[in-house]
Amino acid sequence: MRIDLGGRHALVTGGASGIGRATAQALLAAGAEVTVADRDDAGAGAASAMGAGFAVLDVGDEVVVESLAAQMETEGRAPDILVTSAGVLQRTLAPGELSWKEWDRVTRVHQRGTFACCRSFGGRMGRGGAVVTISSVAGLRSGPLHAYGPAKAAIAHLTRCLAAEWGPRGVRVNSVAPGFTLTPAVERGLADGTLDAATMAGHTALGRLIDPAEIAAAVVFLASPAASATTGAVLPVDAGYMVATDWGAYGGLRG
Repeated sequence: MRIDLGGRHALVTGGASGIGRATAQALLAAGAEVTVADRDDAGAGAASAMGAGFAVLDVGDEVVVESLAAQMETEGRAPDILVTSAGVLQRTLAPGELSWKEWDRVTRVHQRGTFACCRSFGGRMGRGGAVVTISSVAGLRSGPLHAYGPAKAAIAHLTRCLAAEWGPRGVRVNSVAPGFTLTPAVERGLADGTLDAATMAGHTALGRLIDPAEIAAAVVFLASPAASATTGAVLPVDAGYMVATDWGAYGGLRG
């Protein structure tokens, strides 16, 4: 199925690397005009290389977010597709070892940042608008991520709330919940031994990690008319992590 997003304008937060970058590339390939928003000018080169526009955006600063949304609206560039993929990782610390500074940093970007972007950009959308948030399977299951997991759970819940809030005016809101994805941050963790690929892959039904392009494909689908009757969905793209983990109690998956 070929998806045509010609004539649509997408804003991708965190679009200079990882899942955001793959998503921006996929949206461009589908014919959309894309603006990449990232936290500093370092992302401008990546945006230019893929043929996207660029804006500096601190998603956790609601004043800055609202200012950019108003500016794009005034300039006739208000997005009708929003992908909220800006994110940061968290170390797997026990609650007493997790500093409030780190907790606030994670929550600010994920929960506050997603709401701020949805409020300012999604709130301006008319009929046919589409918002795709990036949650995580970490927000759907228990794990040692006491800031990241709850913040991602909040994104999934916010997605459902906004889908109901904005559905009557024809704006769809969905979420993709990635599993263990080979982003630059994860690859650094694998390189320094913080993460173990075999362990991560071993907890999935498909026995592998995920390429960012696979997450991007799901985002593009949910943003497109191909998903015109879908709203309020939280779609795991996780190589079967969600269905495989409970099998550990029964001795693991049958090989």
